[in-house]
Amino acid sequence: MLEFHPLFIVDEAAHKQSVVLPFKEWEKILEIMEELDDIHAYEQAKAENDDFLSFEQAVKEINVGQLN
Repeated sequence: MLEFHPLFIVDEAAHKQSVVLPFKEWEKILEIMEELDDIHAYEQAKAENDDFLSFEQAVKEINVGQLN
């Protein structure tokens, strides 16, 4: 599990308004979000079209130069 070290910015009534994270932690969150977007796009494309290559097959074809 990832460990985060948030700092909260609060208003006069002590209600949380914003959060500040160390930059490295923010970069990790962005990386995870991009990966989730890729997974979602793959799953959506797979559901919309039966004529698709599996990830493993695509990698094999790229490695042998069959796919541009």
